[in-house]
Amino acid sequence: MMNDLPRIGLGIDVHRLQPGRPCTLGGIAFDCEVGPIGHSDGDAVLHAACDAVLGAAGLDDIGTLFSDDDPMHEGRDSAEFCRETMRLVNDRKLRVCSLDVVIETELPKLKPRRQAMRERLAELFELPADRVNVKGKTGEKVDAVGRGEACRATVVALLAGR
Repeated sequence: MMNDLPRIGLGIDVHRLQPGRPCTLGGIAFDCEVGPIGHSDGDAVLHAACDAVLGAAGLDDIGTLFSDDDPMHEGRDSAEFCRETMRLVNDRKLRVCSLDVVIETELPKLKPRRQAMRERLAELFELPADRVNVKGKTGEKVDAVGRGEACRATVVALLAGR
């Protein structure tokens, strides 16, 4: 049966950072002087994770399912996108086996909250925390990330049949 074969998906999201905005990444609030700009809460990590999972499931991307043209999504908690993504994945009789997450940003410093992000991602995508990896990288002063103007998240998701 086709659902028995593993499926892989890739999600990438970039958000500009702005002083004075709330900063939530990976579903975890950070005390930081800058935060991501977005139509929803701007959580680039959860957006990239949803895209990776949706792609592996053969479904539309987050921008199609949760359009930034829809006023209903303005300021919305990205955890709601994750829950809806998982409902669609579960309807297809699939499960998330693992997530590998890379977050590129100058601020906030991720190390103190990495474990909390792993646990939150595990909760939202219905898998054990030891199957979620979160890595933080800086931009090494290259491009908008390196200049502290943006954050970028890249996520690989592995799905399999139930």
